[in-house]
Amino acid sequence: MYDLLIIGGGAAGFFTAINCAEEHPKLKIAILEKNKEVLQKVRISGGGRCNLTNATFTPAELVRNYPRGHKELLSPFHRFMCGDVMAWFEAHGVALKIEEDGRVFPASNTSETIVNCFLQQLKTNDIDLFTEQNVKEITFAEGVWRVATPTATFTSRNLVITTGSNPKMWQLLEGLGHSIVPPVPSLFTFQTPIMWVKELQGIAVTAEVSLLDTNRKPLRINETAPLLFTHKGFSGPAILRASAWGARLLAELNYRCVLSINFTANIGASLSFNSTFEALQHFKQQNGRKSVASYPLYDLPKRLWLALLAAVCIPTQTLWAELNKQQQKDLALALSHTEVPIDGKATFKDEFVTAGGVKLSEVNFKSYESKLHKGLYLAGEVLDIDAITGGFNFQNAWTGGYIIAQSIT
Repeated sequence: MYDLLIIGGGAAGFFTAINCAEEHPKLKIAILEKNKEVLQKVRISGGGRCNLTNATFTPAELVRNYPRGHKELLSPFHRFMCGDVMAWFEAHGVALKIEEDGRVFPASNTSETIVNCFLQQLKTNDIDLFTEQNVKEITFAEGVWRVATPTATFTSRNLVITTGSNPKMWQLLEGLGHSIVPPVPSLFTFQTPIMWVKELQGIAVTAEVSLLDTNRKPLRINETAPLLFTHKGFSGPAILRASAWGARLLAELNYRCVLSINFTANIGASLSFNSTFEALQHFKQQNGRKSVASYPLYDLPKRLWLALLAAVCIPTQTLWAELNKQQQKDLALALSHTEVPIDGKATFKDEFVTAGGVKLSEVNFKSYESKLHKGLYLAGEVLDIDAITGGFNFQNAWTGGYIIAQSIT
């Protein structure tokens, strides 16, 4: 009989177990993991470096990074958020660094530092770990949770589920009476049939992106951030954030929409079509004898500038003085409102995030305990909570695990 049994050997599961052991040294704790290896998502996060949180230090600002769960997370973040996580890891021997964009990584630049820290803490705190334990059944009777796998049955006074986007576990939770918000992908890249976009693979610029439906109706999803051209279409923070905020809407549209791009944001605030047109007129007056192709505006990469000129049929040998009014308008439109059809999505590297999970109204966020069952706790992406890229999904896991550890008795 355990005092605390955790299903899920990932970030939230380990953090819950370790914090609970430190807070309550006498409790008997175990983690069950269905795979051979634990902490798989931690290993691949941030390109193998583990983007473990973000240097965002006020709860009100932090919750803005959660398309689903922002209201529920405000109070928990007042108790344990990014600065607390950073202090926790440093206190456990992990030196950290903050990069220019606010992402926080281990100073070692490898996720193995985090994995090794967690595994060492399991030993230090005498926490049991059982791998290859695929849970088949969960029952509760007379104050005891029973968890059955093909090879064993585990019993515990308290049960924590941190299995992420696991359809089998959601099914078991439905059997316990919980409602599951249907899952859809979040944090994905965009695909397009347009060849000139694919030929710009590897180019990155800061841009304002907006999503429209196929009838050009705005979807009210706008982001200004780095945009990356890929061999299939688009990626980068601008696209990943747009995909997170638009996850459900884009699923309903079968991932067919129009991406509107304002490239003038590459040097600051985005300009309207009229302002861009005026800027082109001014540049023409000052640089009439210069070749249009030789002087990319808004610090755009040369290949992208030439592609935009080609898109509006302006020959590369054209001088600025030779541009007629219609050509200037066409170029201003390309710079401020390039529209590209999107016909599908692709997974962002190996990092898969899902919008969906246990309905948030069925969880008490003062303790992360189920409102339906005493002694049942839920944390991480098993809940209908997800975030944009930048370390925020891990922050949700750490906060939930910490608060559960404070709540267990």
